[in-house]
Amino acid sequence: MYYGIYRTKTYIAGDWTGDKDAIAQLYKWKNSNYWSLDFIDAHELTQANDGSLNCSIKASLKKRMDVSKKFVLVVGENTSSLRAGSCVYCNSYNGYSHYCARGYSVDYKSYVDYECQKAVEAGIEIVVLYNSTRVNRNKCPAEVRERGTHVPMIMIKNGEYYWDYQTVKNALEG
Repeated sequence: MYYGIYRTKTYIAGDWTGDKDAIAQLYKWKNSNYWSLDFIDAHELTQANDGSLNCSIKASLKKRMDVSKKFVLVVGENTSSLRAGSCVYCNSYNGYSHYCARGYSVDYKSYVDYECQKAVEAGIEIVVLYNSTRVNRNKCPAEVRERGTHVPMIMIKNGEYYWDYQTVKNALEG
């Protein structure tokens, strides 16, 4: 655990492409005048642009994690198989010799795997929300699979699917 750092923020991670609907729902509840879900978003602290090197983006992610008291991972169909962020997808990576042409250490973790590792190392509260009606830990990255609180984000009521605000709120406030 890091001491001497004032942690006030909530760090949201997930497949921002495949599970953007679930992530957007969290922000909808947060920004609503009706719902009382509230969190201070760590992603408001710093931003990295899409043209940045993977290692620069990871450094930016770490800065956000360092001020976070809670790590929220949204898990969907493809979360555990994401590879974006691995050095092998960077133009500075030399695949023949397996080194970084810019002199950085090589890291094969995806952004999501890196974020999970940093959350565990920081010892902060972990909440895993499944973009589903049930918890399926096999879809969750191994680093947090057996840690924290795991709940589904969706419920079935009268044969219809609904976002389960109360379950999510209880998990985030728990």
